[in-house]
Amino acid sequence: MLNRYKRGKIMIKAIKLTAITLTLILFLGTSHLLAEEERPEASVDIGAFSKYVWRGYEFSDSSIVIQPSVTVSYKGFSFNMWSNLDTDVDDDTDDEQKLNETDLTLSYAKNFNAVSVELGYIYYGLDSAQDSEEFYLSVGIETLLSPCVTIYRETAHLPAWYINFGISHSIALPKEISLDLSASAGYLYSDDDSITEHSSTDKYREFHDGLISMSATIPVDKYIAVTPMIAYSFPLSNKADDHISGVNGFTDDSDYLFGGVTISMAF
Repeated sequence: MLNRYKRGKIMIKAIKLTAITLTLILFLGTSHLLAEEERPEASVDIGAFSKYVWRGYEFSDSSIVIQPSVTVSYKGFSFNMWSNLDTDVDDDTDDEQKLNETDLTLSYAKNFNAVSVELGYIYYGLDSAQDSEEFYLSVGIETLLSPCVTIYRETAHLPAWYINFGISHSIALPKEISLDLSASAGYLYSDDDSITEHSSTDKYREFHDGLISMSATIPVDKYIAVTPMIAYSFPLSNKADDHISGVNGFTDDSDYLFGGVTISMAF
């Protein structure tokens, strides 16, 4: 009975997400009435991955995760809604599914010649933990390897700074396919006493996690693309290794090889 109740809640949330998506599609279908330069844009992504890994932490236990996302953009402003559906929360024979996170992001981006700047706010709606809020600033340069730095500030609880340094490169392949390579490194600077070094009371302030990924964007038609990817997440220091493995609720691992595929629709 409990599983049926939880599955019912999942279905209700899924229906709500579908309704929002259909509303966006209908709106964009009539947006031709606007001037071409004022036309909003939207995209819908549905990804399936072998793990949910975020900033070096693992948030799934040997189960496939489904991650739908909807984005609407207009004149530099963007709104995104992203969710995580764990297909087997407890890693048992019941295959209990759970929609355990829904994030909302509002951002504004502007280009200054070869420099791009983005400001944003993220609300993390979590099922099994206290909700979180972050503000961020991202600066990228359109040059070799497209370097980018993004600074995040947690403001709700567990106050901390997270700084991410990233590079990326795309290789054009036949039939408009692109091979996308990226790498990033994150530094976590905690202001909260509850985020500490492993077996220590010192606040955690370390080069935290690295991520290397490879993906291929394969266009199916004008509006749809399929993107398989593979990634490797790993700690950047011994203290980060101890910290990640110490707080991980599923295993004592600190590095993860994972992959998946995303279907994208743009309007």
